[in-house]
Amino acid sequence: MEPRNHTAVSEFLLLGLTEDPALQPLIFSLFLSMYLVTILGNLLIILAVSSDSHLHTPMYFFLSNLSFNDICMGTTTIPKVLVNIQTQDQSISYTGCFSQTCFVLIFGSLENFLLAVMAYDRFVAICHPLRYTVIMNPCLCVLLCLLCLLLSIVHGLLHTLTLLRLSFCTDLEIPHFFCELSQVIKLACSDTLINNLLVYLPSTAAAP
Repeated sequence: MEPRNHTAVSEFLLLGLTEDPALQPLIFSLFLSMYLVTILGNLLIILAVSSDSHLHTPMYFFLSNLSFNDICMGTTTIPKVLVNIQTQDQSISYTGCFSQTCFVLIFGSLENFLLAVMAYDRFVAICHPLRYTVIMNPCLCVLLCLLCLLLSIVHGLLHTLTLLRLSFCTDLEIPHFFCELSQVIKLACSDTLINNLLVYLPSTAAAP
């Protein structure tokens, strides 16, 4: 394949779930329904937690952050899917694809970090019930959320910046409905060793 510098690449093609035109309306309806349910459900959780003083506890504070993150995660990918189906246009710009990859990584990592923090919160509540309110004070909860966000941003930017150094081939079709990191890496014609190491090393380190 003929390599193309990243500055010459203007767009990628998202092949989606199927190329069958007859299934497109069904897929559009399913994605739209799931997106609306996700938005509504998470907004209700945030509203319930913020309006009820009895729920102003660390556990529900983290739950609200997790719900907001879920809204952001869905908004990063689903609207583009709906637009592509509606317009019958599978393209996504170079900048849009890399931005989508970055935000998916950030919000995906943030979800994992928040779940870890919520697990720590339950650990403190079970193992140190008398000191729970002292340990899990509001200042610590905010700092934990900010730390999770910072680590997630670093993780997302690290992968995205290493993607920017790659050159891509003439085949720019992504067999997915969004710009998933590993699929974008597979399209590169240049050396992807660093990218693959960044993808697989954390998984290897986390394995028992």
